[in-house]
Amino acid sequence: MVAETQKTGGLKKVLGPFDLILMGIGAIVGTGIFVLTGTGALTAGPALTVSFIVAAIACGFAAMCYAEFASTVPVAGSIYTYSYAVLGELVAWMIGWDLLLEYGLATSTVAVGWSGYFQSLLHGYGLEIPAALSAAPGAREGVHTVMNLPALCIMLLLTWMLSLGVRESARVNNIMVAIKMTVVVLFILFGFGHVNTDNWHPYAPFGASGIMSAAALVFFAFIGFDAVTSAAEEVKRPARDLPIGIIGSLAICTLLYVIVAAIMTGIVPFAQFKGIDHPVSLALQHAGENWLAKWTDLGAILGMTTVMLVMAYGQTRIIFAMSRDGLLPAKLSTVHPKYGTPYLATWMVGIVFGVIAAFVPLNVLAELVNIGTLAAFCLVSVAVIVLRNKRPDLKRAFRCPGVPVVPAIAVLFCLALMAFLSLVTWIAFGIWLALGLVVYFGYARSRSVLNKVPAKV
Repeated sequence: MVAETQKTGGLKKVLGPFDLILMGIGAIVGTGIFVLTGTGALTAGPALTVSFIVAAIACGFAAMCYAEFASTVPVAGSIYTYSYAVLGELVAWMIGWDLLLEYGLATSTVAVGWSGYFQSLLHGYGLEIPAALSAAPGAREGVHTVMNLPALCIMLLLTWMLSLGVRESARVNNIMVAIKMTVVVLFILFGFGHVNTDNWHPYAPFGASGIMSAAALVFFAFIGFDAVTSAAEEVKRPARDLPIGIIGSLAICTLLYVIVAAIMTGIVPFAQFKGIDHPVSLALQHAGENWLAKWTDLGAILGMTTVMLVMAYGQTRIIFAMSRDGLLPAKLSTVHPKYGTPYLATWMVGIVFGVIAAFVPLNVLAELVNIGTLAAFCLVSVAVIVLRNKRPDLKRAFRCPGVPVVPAIAVLFCLALMAFLSLVTWIAFGIWLALGLVVYFGYARSRSVLNKVPAKV
């Protein structure tokens, strides 16, 4: 089965380790630093730094499992492909269905956050978008809104970029990552001198429960390193470069999150972040660094742009892989003859989730995205153990250390974080998975390549 998944799909091999690390940073550093730090601080207080570490540890153990699979099965589709190779078609379908929700709604959610920062930046220059076009219906209390036009526009713009080719998208991503990383470093350098350590007391006002609840929330901030694995088929040397891209980007981003959270809560008492969707720039304004606050708004816009770019990219490659296996319509795996991209799948993702971002208030979707990701991490960790037992002779360019202990720890960490998500989130996730079963048995199963019976002559 592993060999069967490694078939040629026409995607160009153009990415190296540097591209993958920047792709991971591009997906991770964005909403986590620029938005969720404020929300997380309200839940954990200054101990938000510990919450980030807990979430990072869960991701780190899962990243080891991802790295083994990505270097062993270097084809498009991320965990969907790995599950298909190890756990069978039904499990692969369900995890692919899960990822369609996770990646798509993550992109839509970030698009709405991007729109807010963009409108804030325009406001600073005396420009305003008509209220009716500034947000989804019902998103703003007391304000008549029809649609979030900026969110839709940015989704369509990024879709156009992705449709032109992964090399072009990677170049744009690398430039934006460099700019937003510069903004983050400037915040650290200029914000450090304004830290008042009194604001760190009490350090954990809501105890261990608050720390874990915040960790379950800010887990969203780390979603993205797994999107690197969806690029496997377009990597020049996947056996070496994929583990470097996955683990390298995760390590860099964890360090940045912890430092930024510590400085931010040291400048502003955590309770003052209530109702604030731009906590980093607020901290700079509080410190009197207004010039840098404006640049931070720009960095936030670019940061969330790269998140959307990478997440949308990852989703199109998952759809490509599922279509190639016959589980989705064949046209979705058609590669454009000039650009070498799954053109139709790319535009479908951009339009569908652009419309969702424009017309649906997404105030609770971070949790729904989190539960889907945590479930996916559990599956890939279990799959590592299964594959070690089934194919101990299989060549592995990167081996997850401490199997089965490390994968088991990854599962326990992920389940612990899932336990702190709301009941509504669990119910919504269950409904989505049930719908996936209906689609599989009603459509995908009979059309899959695996289940096709050769016609009799």
